[in-house]
Amino acid sequence: MKFSKILPSRFRKDEVKIPVVKMHGAIMSGGSSPFKQNLNIASVAEPLQRAFEMKKAPIVAISMNSPGGSPVQSRLIHSRIRELAQQHNKRVLIFVEDVAASGGYLISLAGDEIIVDETSIVGSIGVVAATFGFDKAIAKIGVERRVYTAGKNKVGLDPFQPENKGDIAHIKKLQKEIHDVFINMVKESRGDKLDEKADLFNGLYWTGKTAKELGLVDTLGSMSAVLKERYGEKTELVLMQAKRGLLGRTQPSISMGGASLGNIGAQIAQSLPESILNTASEKALWAKYGL
Repeated sequence: MKFSKILPSRFRKDEVKIPVVKMHGAIMSGGSSPFKQNLNIASVAEPLQRAFEMKKAPIVAISMNSPGGSPVQSRLIHSRIRELAQQHNKRVLIFVEDVAASGGYLISLAGDEIIVDETSIVGSIGVVAATFGFDKAIAKIGVERRVYTAGKNKVGLDPFQPENKGDIAHIKKLQKEIHDVFINMVKESRGDKLDEKADLFNGLYWTGKTAKELGLVDTLGSMSAVLKERYGEKTELVLMQAKRGLLGRTQPSISMGGASLGNIGAQIAQSLPESILNTASEKALWAKYGL
């Protein structure tokens, strides 16, 4: 028997442990519910912290699978990854599964390398806002809309009123500002890797194979295969997970008291409407990419 086999794993030089943080789902602000865990800075802060604090790990791996969502939450996650990477002097490898689009791609820019499958969906560098117009519908059924405000623009883009050119111009201005920030982040991260002749910022998305040709990603491959090739066949992937309570909520660092069965039922009832709306919004985001 080899002496190395009877040593504790932490003393075996031929074994490498790499922390993995999963970032899956639509990017939405707000907390978790018993039915759904949103992808936002609150949900990934603890797993990221623990991943970067693994001193002997050569890198931190992030599994990305997101159709996008909140630009603010996307930037907060991106900034936190880069902050921790610099603080702990570790490289970050982003591994894209089905999709890294819009905010999902923005977060991926935090990686020192972006690695995708040939059939992954990547890109959608743009900003979108969508609503409905019900003004003609409520007129047909005899409903009168009554709104009272202080501030003439307080009900801008009201779906129960006809479109207003001023409201449209304002929302487009906001979208352009956010789009410009996104574009600058792509250029700063990808630099001269980008295909200068291609129109990369019009909201289109591509397969991983084409994204590599365009310079949006670095390498084709899967997490397990790439990491074992680089760090050896005995490489162990360690999934970082946030601690959760009975209802699937992230546990606070300080307990605020136990939950009774009555409280649990009340929390479930309170979370249900929000969960249904979030699920509908997320399904719409995934559907755009045929998923």
